[in-house]
Amino acid sequence: MFEFAVILVHSTSHAIQAERVLGRAGLVAKLIPTPRHLSSDCGSAVRIAAGDRAAVEQSLRAAQVSIDRIELLDG
Repeated sequence: MFEFAVILVHSTSHAIQAERVLGRAGLVAKLIPTPRHLSSDCGSAVRIAAGDRAAVEQSLRAAQVSIDRIELLDG
């Protein structure tokens, strides 16, 4: 079972925007360095609880925040 998921984005500004939108929605989100095994496109990503994935996707879609994808993360 996965504890966390990572939102991969196209730029640091998208990561910051996603973190703010999720915080306003009452979801826990933390800006982190992008795990290199997932992507080398952008240096920033947003870590979320894996169980919040559906609510996160809905909140980001409603706020029209551009993301690349969401990946499950071990540990």
